[in-house]
Amino acid sequence: MSAFTAEEIDNNHWRRRTTAIAAVAVVAIAAYLLLQFAFHTNPSTSQIPLLAALVLGGAPLVFELLKKVAKREFGADLLAGISIVTSVLLGEYLAGVIVVLMLSGGEALENYALRNASSVLRALSKRMPSVAHRKQDAVISDVTMEDVAVGDTLVIYPHDICPVDGTVIEGHGVMNEAFLTGEPFEVTKASGSSVISGAVNGESALTITATRRAVDSRYAKIMSVMRESEQNRPHLRRLGDQLGAIYTPVAVAVALLAWAMSGNAIRFLAVLVIATPCPLLIAIPVAIIGSISLAARRSIIIKNPAVLEQITGCRTAIFDKTGTLTYGEPKLTDQLIAPGFDQKEILTLAASLERYSKHPLARAILAQANQEKLTLQQASEVSEAPGTGLCGTVSGHKIQITSRGKIAALDISGADAMPTAAGGLECMIAIDGRYAAAFRLRDAPRIEGQSFIEHLGPKHQFQRVMIVSGDRETEVRYLAEQVGIQEIFAEQSPEEKLAIVRKETARSKTLYVGDGINDAPAMMAATVGMAVGQNSDITAEAADVVLMENSLTKVDEFMHISRRMRSIALQSAIGGMALSLIGMMFAATGHLTPVAGAICQEIIDVLAVLNAVRAAFPPKVMSDL
Repeated sequence: MSAFTAEEIDNNHWRRRTTAIAAVAVVAIAAYLLLQFAFHTNPSTSQIPLLAALVLGGAPLVFELLKKVAKREFGADLLAGISIVTSVLLGEYLAGVIVVLMLSGGEALENYALRNASSVLRALSKRMPSVAHRKQDAVISDVTMEDVAVGDTLVIYPHDICPVDGTVIEGHGVMNEAFLTGEPFEVTKASGSSVISGAVNGESALTITATRRAVDSRYAKIMSVMRESEQNRPHLRRLGDQLGAIYTPVAVAVALLAWAMSGNAIRFLAVLVIATPCPLLIAIPVAIIGSISLAARRSIIIKNPAVLEQITGCRTAIFDKTGTLTYGEPKLTDQLIAPGFDQKEILTLAASLERYSKHPLARAILAQANQEKLTLQQASEVSEAPGTGLCGTVSGHKIQITSRGKIAALDISGADAMPTAAGGLECMIAIDGRYAAAFRLRDAPRIEGQSFIEHLGPKHQFQRVMIVSGDRETEVRYLAEQVGIQEIFAEQSPEEKLAIVRKETARSKTLYVGDGINDAPAMMAATVGMAVGQNSDITAEAADVVLMENSLTKVDEFMHISRRMRSIALQSAIGGMALSLIGMMFAATGHLTPVAGAICQEIIDVLAVLNAVRAAFPPKVMSDL
């Protein structure tokens, strides 16, 4: 596990301090009430707990606010700081402690809500095993995850969670990777197959060689999503500070006017106390964190909370093609067999090898073999190095499934019999060093694709929708016609995708949705970057939002959650400020004392927070699709 940064340690320390300050304030108020009304002590004695709370709690809060002012950060909590200082100067210690409670209690409530919101993400860490079963000279011993080194031989027992990324060297079984990839299927594993940390083993024990340490493995990469999500906490009050920039000067002006007209400084304090913008300090963060929690329960991980506000302003939607608007699961449409080979034998050999691959083409070939009711064989010596295709041995035959270019480059005999290139996807099959067949496939659009694209304008105010893809133009245009998109950019490199997104983002706010590594740069350049599924660690790290399920419906759910969050946050903030403004008028005219104003503000806070909590509960309609 990586060490905490100095900033994280400071933030955690401050969160604990604010909780302690809130507790001190509660105890001080209770002690004051007991001394004043139960034991009837003189005022100087009963106010000792209040003075202690102002020194122990009020002073640190005011000091933190002064540091913000020094950085020219004039947030909505500035009024609370002014109220604390004024209450001390005027001897209104009870009112001052109540303000300390409001300010520190808001921080404590936000921290509690943040911990609950991230509980779904923390569940990821709880699944990770604390030990691995290392095998040395036929002896198996348990070692800590930190002690596992690259090259170690590990045994994964049935139903165990894979501790590190590795390669199978012994055994045959299946692993469920749905929790990591969002794809609800089990992947067959045999000698040579790769395994990823966090995957759940099936009924058979597997022996693997570790290819990465635990801290570098797939699961550790996903865990960084949780840490990055919590590190984005400073963005939570952005909307509150925007409203506070208007509200704070108004409140100070009313307080000064009340003091000037009455000549009574107590009215200045009374106005400031009831004006303390706790609906901004508490309600907006609660609404945002509640929405993050709701999204997490819907398999939507929001890494950057600011996008909850930004998505409603996006007017251009940019989509990658494969795996985003399509299933990433092509269908086998043509089997072009070379002379001297049998179609069923080639499909049997190819499907037998493809069982050990996670490539989208593999599932299409397997589906066709199942449809033709073919009996598949065991494979061995399986390898799938990036860029070289899939290789292995089936029934004594050396099988290679790769691209047209690789067949030509490897000097495979009979390569001149390959058919000319056509639209769609394709793979070439060589058996024992001879070209045997060409399989052609089409990637089907998602069933909800057309309705999703059509509803973006009417329901979410998108003005332009486009596809930016690295695939061939014929494939991109075919998909665009299927889902109803007019603007396409085909055969784009990652650098070209990035340039397009930057250009579009300069015109208006953009949403970019993709799933591959080549989408990562464009995703970071967009106003809101969204990764569909967990097919690439790099893409997930670059995205603001990660959809754990490969579904466009989840994109729509995120937009609904965001729009509802903004509505609830504004209701709580503006409604709370409106009630505070009414209270300020009563305080300015002398009808509310500072203590009474503080109590009224607490009631307003409760109403605002109760409304904000609604964001954590699912609405009746989560999607228009």
